Amino acid sequence: MNQPLIYLDNSATTPLCPEAVKAMEEAMACFGNPSSLHKVGQDAHALIERARGQVAAALGLRAVRPGELIFTASGTEASATAIFGTVYAKPRRFGRRVITTDSEHPSVEMAMRRLEADGLEVVRIPTRGGLLDTEAAIAALSEPTLLVSMMMVNNETGARFDVARVFAAAKAKDSRTVTHCDAVQGFLKVPFTPSGISADLVTVSAHKIHGPKGVGALYIHTEILKTKRIVPYMTGGGQEFGLRSGTENVIGICGFGAAASVGFATRAADCAHMTALRERLESRLAEMGVQVNRPAVRAPHIVSLTLPDIKSQTMLNFLSGKGICVSSGSACSSHDTHTSPSLLAFGLSTHEADCTLRVSLSARNTEADVDALCDALGEGIATLVRIRRK
Repeated sequence: MNQPLIYLDNSATTPLCPEAVKAMEEAMACFGNPSSLHKVGQDAHALIERARGQVAAALGLRAVRPGELIFTASGTEASATAIFGTVYAKPRRFGRRVITTDSEHPSVEMAMRRLEADGLEVVRIPTRGGLLDTEAAIAALSEPTLLVSMMMVNNETGARFDVARVFAAAKAKDSRTVTHCDAVQGFLKVPFTPSGISADLVTVSAHKIHGPKGVGALYIHTEILKTKRIVPYMTGGGQEFGLRSGTENVIGICGFGAAASVGFATRAADCAHMTALRERLESRLAEMGVQVNRPAVRAPHIVSLTLPDIKSQTMLNFLSGKGICVSSGSACSSHDTHTSPSLLAFGLSTHEADCTLRVSLSARNTEADVDALCDALGEGIATLVRIRRK
């Protein structure tokens, strides 16, 4: 008999919600190219605009203006558009400094390394203990700064960074500085609006909120559009208001819109439920003597735990054999053999980071899921071979 699957890796991806499935099925019947001027094309265009309004509403926008929200093929592409699109816009070349954190998602960190290779100065602000060093960030603004790009919620530890304070300081120092927030893990998990955090650009993604994979979106402040402080990262036919060429993924976009609409409507209840599950999990872990890497301010859905001298991969295999899915870190860097930079930045040793698991919850999880995980962890800790410290 097949054992039931317990899925606790929702920061990697989430299962589709029924509303997204329905919206995508309906969109499959509309095969037109959204750029075509005939009825079939305009029907597809109307579906995209409906979804655009749904995602915009979930971001707290009362009305979406042309170009204010563009769809991309992923959160990674949305962040690349934000970073490269602003840094290489001609009116932006008043400085060579870019400010970020030392624990960004690979989609941002790898972009920063490319900027460094191109001769720009990248300043990485410490996030030890999951706490953004806002004073260091504000001090770094002493030099003319092209861009400040910081994540809202760390995807491995769940730490919430005070981006609002840094972004506001950046704007007060020089209104020309562009502020970008990777809000992929924060979207519909923590309350925010782009204006409320002084963000010019905000990245979100569909598959983290029970929408489909292969769809992201980038919010762009209208002032950035008016002053042409962003250029397209991908050129071509000029779709998405000239900022993201390529025929739109109508089916995926419709799924994104539906998932965002549902998530926005249920956000408060969902977050309360995930917080309760997180507290239950951490209480059980404390009883077991398992170290919880607990940031001072955090999102409701992520728990980072360090095992007592057991490699995370060893425990992952053990849990997987019991039908329990968790992670050792970001799924986007799971093929990288290097120790997680985010965990090292948090303050863990290399040994501790190699023994760390990430549990990420959704509103679909139950107390029974948490208890099953804890029971399996206890069994694994008692039976698995410990590794020697070097």
